[in-house]
Amino acid sequence: MDETFKVTPWEVTGKVDYDKLIEQFGTQKITPDLKDQIRDLAGDLHVMLRRDVFFSHRDLDLILQDYRSGKGFFMYTGRGPSQAMHIGHLIPFLFTKWLQDRFGVNVYIEITDDEKFLRSQEYNLDQTRQWSVDNITDIIAVGFNPDKTFIFQDTEYIRNMYPLSLKIAKKITFSMARATFGLDLSSNVGITFYPALQIVPTMFERKRCLIPAGIDQDPYWRLQRDMAEGLGYFKAAQIHSKFLPSLTGPEGKMSSSDPESAIYLSDPPKIVERKIMKYAFSGGQPTIELQRKLGGNPDVDVAFQWLYYYFEQDDYKIRKMEEDYRSGRMLTGELKQILIDKLNEFLEAHRGKRDEAQKLINDFKHDGTLAQEMWKKIHE
Repeated sequence: MDETFKVTPWEVTGKVDYDKLIEQFGTQKITPDLKDQIRDLAGDLHVMLRRDVFFSHRDLDLILQDYRSGKGFFMYTGRGPSQAMHIGHLIPFLFTKWLQDRFGVNVYIEITDDEKFLRSQEYNLDQTRQWSVDNITDIIAVGFNPDKTFIFQDTEYIRNMYPLSLKIAKKITFSMARATFGLDLSSNVGITFYPALQIVPTMFERKRCLIPAGIDQDPYWRLQRDMAEGLGYFKAAQIHSKFLPSLTGPEGKMSSSDPESAIYLSDPPKIVERKIMKYAFSGGQPTIELQRKLGGNPDVDVAFQWLYYYFEQDDYKIRKMEEDYRSGRMLTGELKQILIDKLNEFLEAHRGKRDEAQKLINDFKHDGTLAQEMWKKIHE
C-alpha cells in the first residue's frame, strides 16, 4: 500500500490516488464502453457516472449482460448507524436509488448496528440500535420503492441470517480475516466473525448481486468472491465510488466524529453557511487581487469538488464554473455561495421527504412486498 494514503473499511487518510487504488485492489476502471451500455439500458447516465465519481467495478459487465438476457440482478448496500448522517453518507444511496428506478430491481439495505457496536469503545448496543431508526428514516427519504426495498437491522434479522452466516464463517480462517482487515490478537471475537454477516445479503437471491458502495468496502467482497461459488451463489459484483472530500481539506474523507469536516443532513441553513464559509478548504489565492490575476485551483477546492460530485448536475454550468475559477473571473467566496445555496435547497427538500419517511418505516421493514417475503423466512 502506498504510504502517502491509506484506505480500509474503517479509515481513509491521505490524498487518495484512485488509479493506484484500482491497481492495489485489483478492480477495473469503468470504461467509456461500459458507460455507453448503461446509457443504452437506462436511458441516460447518472451525474456520478458521467463525472467518474463511480469509477471502478468488479463484474459490472456481467451484471449488464444478465440484465439484457432477462436473468436480472439485485442490489445490496448498507449503513453503519451513527448519531447523524452527513452528506457523504447519502452518496451511495442516491446512486442506488437511481439504479433501482432505471432497472426495476430489488434492493437490500443492511443496517449494521452490531458492527458499529463491536468496533466502538464509545457506543453501547442500545445506542446503535436507536440510531438505526433515525438513519433508516434518512435512507427512506431518498425515495426507494417500498415494494422492491428491504431494510433490515442485523440485531433484528440475525435469526434468519445466522444459518447462512455459519456456512460462510466456516470458510473464513482467522488468517484470512487478519490479512484482509488488519485484525490482531487484541481484536474482539465479534469483529472477527462479523465479515460473515456482511457477506450474507449477497446471497439473498439466486442472481448476481451488484453492490454500490465506497471503494473502502471492497475487502469484504474480495472474501465473498473467494467462497461464493463453492456455496452455490454468484460472485458479488461491485461499482465503487470515490470519497466526498472533507470540508477541511482534499485528503481523506468526511467524518461523522468531526463536526467541522461535515455537513449533516440535519444542519439548518445558517449552520451550513457558517461551515462552508469558515471551513471549506479553498483552492483560491490569498487575496482578491491575486485571484483575479492567477486564478484558483478547482482540483483541490472543496466547494467546487462538492458541486462537481453531485450538487451541480448541469454539465455546462460546472464547466463554466471551472473555467471562471481557474481564470480568476470567479472568486472563492462566490463559489462557496453557490454551494451554500445548492446544499440548503437539497437539505430543505430532504427534510420534507424525511417527515413523510417516518410514516413509512414499516413499509420497508415489515409491510412492503419484498419486506414481507424476507420476513416470512424468519417464521418458516
